[in-house]
Amino acid sequence: MRTERVTISLPADLLAAARQAVAHGAAPSISAYVADALSARQLRERSLATLATLYGGPPPPDELDEARRTLRLVPPAAAV
Repeated sequence: MRTERVTISLPADLLAAARQAVAHGAAPSISAYVADALSARQLRERSLATLATLYGGPPPPDELDEARRTLRLVPPAAAV
């Protein structure tokens, strides 16, 4: 896979969490950690776009909440 070097600015707490993940072996590097986060974001956006196509618009919040409960995912509002 081809890679490119970029410069980004991150909130200090997010960078600290990424560094800690690398230090604990959860990611091989900061770059890999950020790439994984971007990939997860793209997957989420594609999944929501697919649901919007199926529903003819954004899925109703109550159905999204039910799906999160079923999948045992933390709703965004509670993930502080």
